[in-house]
Amino acid sequence: MSGVRFLDPRAEPGLPVEPYEWSIDLTATTDRPIVLGLLANGFPDSVNFLNHVQNALAELLPGLTFRRYDKGNASIPAPDALLEDIAQNCTAAIAAYGH
Repeated sequence: MSGVRFLDPRAEPGLPVEPYEWSIDLTATTDRPIVLGLLANGFPDSVNFLNHVQNALAELLPGLTFRRYDKGNASIPAPDALLEDIAQNCTAAIAAYGH
């Protein structure tokens, strides 16, 4: 035997599935506009990727407003001032990376 092992990728997950409970209904009618922050993390093409995300969401949900952010450096945490701006000015945010 050559020592090569086949691992079946269809195996059951080893950890329990935990539902993600933080969400927003982007189709909900509210008295204030929904502002969606789009945060690029500084990896190559993260801004490009979010351009496509914004275009797709704007086509599906024309009432959305977007604010764009770019951390600029993938190797550092987002600065507090940037996070504060997102928290103060956005209803929700999507953080994305490129490559």
